[in-house]
Amino acid sequence: MPRWTPLIAAAVLSLAAATAHADFTGKVVGVVDGDTLDVLVDKRPVRVRLAEIDAPEKRQAFGTRARQMLSELAFGKIATVRDHGTDWRGTRTIGHVLVDGRDVGRGMVAAGMAWTYPQYVKDPSLYDVEAQARAEGRGLWADASPTPPWRWRAEQRTAAKAPPIN
Repeated sequence: MPRWTPLIAAAVLSLAAATAHADFTGKVVGVVDGDTLDVLVDKRPVRVRLAEIDAPEKRQAFGTRARQMLSELAFGKIATVRDHGTDWRGTRTIGHVLVDGRDVGRGMVAAGMAWTYPQYVKDPSLYDVEAQARAEGRGLWADASPTPPWRWRAEQRTAAKAPPIN
């Protein structure tokens, strides 16, 4: 066996350890919007983006109501976060947040306050939860034609780049 084999093995193990995600528990101390909250862990807030869902933006229809619903479900409560890594910016933990054993993101979709996020969904049963909320006209599904947040954000970016009309 070559001398460098143990070095490669050690490097692979340390890389695996560095990319491993650890679940954590803490008190929800802030709700940023309908799909992002702050969990206090070791006396510091950890920003968590709810996995697999996308809620209306603050300035979008139902944005304030989505934030209020997330507050009702989680604020001030002890939550367990199933850590799935960080977002593309590296600033937020992506995770499933459980309060009293219930998945808060799934609760947001069931209440009609968030969409299943097709780009990131891993649990196809979440589409059934969304379909039920839609069929019953809950939350944002009371609107005749709600705009998904990913489309709303794209429209906002396009509008910002458009030249002014004179």
